[in-house]
Amino acid sequence: MSNVNGLSSIGTADLLKQKSKVENGGGEAFAEHLKSALNEVNEAQETSEKAIADMATGQVKDLHQAALAIGKAETSMKLMLEIRNKALSAYKEIGRTQL
Repeated sequence: MSNVNGLSSIGTADLLKQKSKVENGGGEAFAEHLKSALNEVNEAQETSEKAIADMATGQVKDLHQAALAIGKAETSMKLMLEIRNKALSAYKEIGRTQL
C-alpha cells in the first residue's frame, strides 16, 4: 500500500502569511529560508521516487495521488533550479559592480 496521501497543497493565504513573516524579519535569515526550501524539495523528490517505485511494482492503489506527487516534485525542482540560476546571476552581477 502506498503512502503518497501525505501531500499537502499550499493555498494563497498560506503564501501570504509566509510573505508577511519574511517581510517582518521573522527571526530567520535568508540562509535558513533557503535551507528549509531545499529540505522541502528533497522531501518532494523522495515522495516522488517512492510513488514511482510503487507504480513499477504495482503496489500503488491511487494512481492520481502518485501522479500528483510526481508532478509536485518536478515543479518544485524546476522552481528551485530557477531560484539557483537567479541567485547565481545576482552574485555575478554584484561581482561585476565597481566600487
